[in-house]
Amino acid sequence: MVDERKTIRIENYGDGITWLVLNRPDKHNAMNPTMHEEMLQALDELEADEQTQVLVITGSGEAFCAGQDLQEYFRELDNNPEKRLKISRASHQWRFQRLSHFPKITIAMVNGWCCGGAFTQLFACDFAIAAENAQFSLSEVNWGILPGGNVTKVVADCLSYRDALYYILTAETFNGKKAEAMRLINYAVPAEALREETIALAQKLMKKNPYTLRAAKEAYRAVRTMNYDQALEYLNAKSAQLKTSDPERGRETGMREFLDRKSYRPGLEPYPRHS
Repeated sequence: MVDERKTIRIENYGDGITWLVLNRPDKHNAMNPTMHEEMLQALDELEADEQTQVLVITGSGEAFCAGQDLQEYFRELDNNPEKRLKISRASHQWRFQRLSHFPKITIAMVNGWCCGGAFTQLFACDFAIAAENAQFSLSEVNWGILPGGNVTKVVADCLSYRDALYYILTAETFNGKKAEAMRLINYAVPAEALREETIALAQKLMKKNPYTLRAAKEAYRAVRTMNYDQALEYLNAKSAQLKTSDPERGRETGMREFLDRKSYRPGLEPYPRHS
C-alpha cells in the first residue's frame, strides 16, 4: 500500500513496518504548514492501524528534513496570527507530543540532511539510525535566531553540555559518525545499508510483546524526571497495569516457557509469542 499525499507518503507492504516519508524533496523536506497538518493526521490514523507495528520516519531524496520552511512557515504567516497559532500547535503536536507518546515503536531513519527543527522529531522517536554521510546542523544562529520550538531543550537532553553548546553556537555541521559518537543517534551505517539495517531493527522489535514494549518505553520516559521514591511507586503501578491489561498475557507466557516447559532462557531471545 502506498498513500501519496501533498507533502508526505505512507508506505506499508504487509510486513508490519510502515514508512512515513516526508516528501518535499525539492525543498529538502522542509516542513511547511501543509506537512504539519498532514503529519498530525497521519499519526492519528497509524496509531489505530493494525498493519502498523513499527513506524519509520524518513525523508525522500537527499534529506531527512531541513527544518522549518522559512518562507511558508515564517514569512507567509507573519500577518496571519490565527493561522500561525494553528500551524504552530500542529507542528508541536506531531513532532513532540504525538510522536513521543506514540504507542508503537518509532524509528527515525536519517538518510541525509537533518537540520534545526528536525531535531525535535529525531529526538521524539524511540530509535534513530543514520547514514554515515548524513549531515546534521543547528544553523539558527547564522540566521540571527536561536534554536526554538523545543529544539534547544531536546539537544540539552540528548547531548553533553559541551557538545550541545558547541554545535548550537558554532552552527557547524557534523556527520552520522559524529552523531553516533555523541549519542544523538543509536548508530550510523553506510548509506547503502541504511534501509536494510532499519528493517533488521524493526524485525527484531516485532518479535517482542508490543504491549510490554509500549509500557516499557512509557515507563522510561516518565521516570527520567522523577526521584527514586516516585519512580518506584510509578513502576510498581505500571507493572501491575501491564499484568492485567496485556491480552497476550506476556508475563504468564514467559514464566510458563521458562519454569514449566524449560524452553526459554530470559535475556537471550523474546519468549515465543505464538507457541
